[in-house]
Amino acid sequence: MPGGDVNTEALLRELRDQLDDAGLRGSFLVRDLRSGEEIAIEADAQWPSASLVKVPLAVATLERIRLGELDGATQLDIEPGRITTPGPTGLSRFRHPARVAVDDLLYLSTAISDGVAADALFGLTPPPEVARILKGFGIEGITVRHPVQELADTPAERFERGEVHLAYALAVDAGTAGRGHRIPQLDVTRASSGSARAFADLLQALWTPSAIPAEVAARVRELMRHNVVRHRLAPDFVSDASIWSSKTGTLLTLRHEIGVVEHADGQAFAVAALTESRVAAAQQPGAEAVMARVARRLRDHLRL
Repeated sequence: MPGGDVNTEALLRELRDQLDDAGLRGSFLVRDLRSGEEIAIEADAQWPSASLVKVPLAVATLERIRLGELDGATQLDIEPGRITTPGPTGLSRFRHPARVAVDDLLYLSTAISDGVAADALFGLTPPPEVARILKGFGIEGITVRHPVQELADTPAERFERGEVHLAYALAVDAGTAGRGHRIPQLDVTRASSGSARAFADLLQALWTPSAIPAEVAARVRELMRHNVVRHRLAPDFVSDASIWSSKTGTLLTLRHEIGVVEHADGQAFAVAALTESRVAAAQQPGAEAVMARVARRLRDHLRL
């Protein structure tokens, strides 16, 4: 690691303390995509992936389009109430039937994190097939076990609005030392899951020559470049001299983001940040600012 082992270990201790002070624990990995050098915090721990699973879904869907098994121009009928995945944006907010092409569902699912669009795509390529395609490209350590709709069936959807904090309290308190959880969506043995290292490997396969076909990788990069959810890590990586392409994942106490920052000088870094909060609250902008600061410090250390 750059800067010497002593300097690196001091930095990692400092960053772990910052995360702890913000009520967070998590896994971070930043990798220089040119040299392969990396710096990490608990990079091999498994986490429920939440909406990060939409990146493997995009890879699998685009591979099937490339093979001619799907047609990106095919339009699917989406009826209000037929797909029950709720969300703050996208098709779940529609009040009338819609016909949407597969290519456009990819945009909605990946760039807007539209759960209804993702589940329409999972209807074409079920989770086991997505996992098979990903493994066929040599990407290990990412599981795809269920559609996005299951992420919307947590205690937070069952409590009355004034009692939602109880769902967050349960999410904080009901975990086990072995990464199990009473809430299935937070249990790594039952939920779609992955590690910071595995997601960094996926990013590297998308940004550098790999078994993933070039046209598939290019389209996923484009979708991630147009991600509209930019409040988490983006503030610390976006500038006039860089491009930040990413995907977030959020569920109860989980706050994740994976992405690649490409600098005008040709340097590019894969960033994976997977965290959970021990604070029973939905809105934690301060914690997300700490996430971004930690990821940025790790990237800066590699640039030394």
